[in-house]
Formats: sequence, C-alpha cells, structure tokens
Amino acid sequence: MLVQVVVGWWTNSLALLADAAHLFVDTAGVGLSLLAVWFAERPATAEKTYGYYRVEILAALVNGVVLCVLAIVILVEAWHRLGAPHEVAAGPVLVVAVAALGVNLLAAWLLHAGAGESLNVRSAYLEVLGDAVSSAAVIVAGTVILLTGWTIADPLASGAIALFILPRTWTLLRHAVNVLLEGAPPHLDVPEIEATLCATPGVRRVHDLHVWTLTSGREAMSAHVVVDPDTPADRILDALHVVLHTRFGIDHTTIQVESEPATLIQIGPPRSAT
Repeated sequence: MLVQVVVGWWTNSLALLADAAHLFVDTAGVGLSLLAVWFAERPATAEKTYGYYRVEILAALVNGVVLCVLAIVILVEAWHRLGAPHEVAAGPVLVVAVAALGVNLLAAWLLHAGAGESLNVRSAYLEVLGDAVSSAAVIVAGTVILLTGWTIADPLASGAIALFILPRTWTLLRHAVNVLLEGAPPHLDVPEIEATLCATPGVRRVHDLHVWTLTSGREAMSAHVVVDPDTPADRILDALHVVLHTRFGIDHTTIQVESEPATLIQIGPPRSAT
C-alpha cells in the first residue's frame, strides 16, 4: 500500500492511488475484524448476556460504509480527470500493479477457507478479491498507456475500480443491517420453521415466532407453542429442540409451552316440552 501511494503520487496515476486507498481501507477493515474476533471471545457478563458477538457485525458495517464513501470519492476524481487528462508514467505503474496483484492473490488464498464461516472473514476475503481486480485494472491501464499513450485509460480504470467496489459493499451493508435489525436470516424460511414446529406430534399451533442472527453462523429463535392438554412439556421441548437443530441448525432457542384448554361442554336448563 505504501509503495502504491509513493509511486502513484510520483507517476500521477489516479488508478494506482485508488488501489492504494482501497488497500488502506481494507487494512483498517482487517484490523476491525481482528478486534471483533478478540471481543467475541470474551465471556458474557451480567450486563451483556449475549457477550460481544455483535461487535463482528458492527465492524462489518463500519467497513462497508467506509468502502462506499471511498468508491464515491474515486468516481468524482475520475470524472474530473476525464475532462482534464494528466500525464502518467506507465512503466513504474505497471511494475507495482503486477506486484500488488500477486500479493492480493496470496491473501485471497489464505482467507478462502474461512470465508464461508464468518461474516468478517468473508468481508476480508471479498476485499482482497476486490483488490486483486483493482490491481488487474491498473495493469490494463498501465499497459494501454505504455503502448498507446492514451492517458485517459488511467481515470477509466479508477472508475472501474470504484464501480466494482459499490455492489459488493451494498451486499455487505445489507447483510450487516439485517442482522442489527434482528431480521430473519436469508438462508432460513420462517414459514417453513413454523410449519415444521406445528407438524411435531402434540403441537397444535405456534405464535410469536421470531428468528434472528446473533453473529455469523449463530442463529436464535423464540416462540410460543400451544400443545394438547396433558402433553408433557419436557417431551415437547426435547422434540422441538431436536428438529430445530437437525433441520435448521438453530441451537439457541427460547420456547414457551402453553397448554390448550379442553373443550368445555356447556349444559343449559332443559327446554320445556311442547
């Protein structure tokens, strides 16, 4: 990143500076991720009964917001340079961009294994892939300028980097905000969960069903379950916990069992004979 800043300033390459800025934000994002992992390992307290799981989501949210702002700044500067092209020393730009691509590919390989298990690791993995694509765009721009002298390729590459950042940033922000709003996890179907609970022997109906995400890979659920009269609550709870774990992967559950009262037969006074 530091090499890109120095060479980008020296060569007057906005694309290389944009890639360096992208790397700077990613470095800060990885730092936030490490901080979140450290906080998440701390035990729960009487004040924070869930522990510090949500720090991971907050870190991902901050990272997404900063990336979004960065992309907009790059787009504005690229637009200005399209109207007033700058001379760019393409040779040094090309050398640094090739080295950056190799570093990004190595980092992506290291992060790939954990990308499917943690929102933070997935965030870092996507950032590194974005850096790799950014470096590839800088390589293309440097090659074009070196061969043709067409300096507009530099702001075009910068704009392409910014446009590549925005969609994946939106996905990250949407996921983080959904978790903070305690929305249902996208991979779980709440009506299906309700139907499965109702299909359990002894269960008549379910109400006040809520499903949300505590942190990456850890979902929670609460519900009121109405059961048949004289149905043992412990048997129902055991059955529901098993089906929630095996079918939906939900282990943190709060279930309130309510007994359905028996149907009352009202006996009124006999009707007089006619």
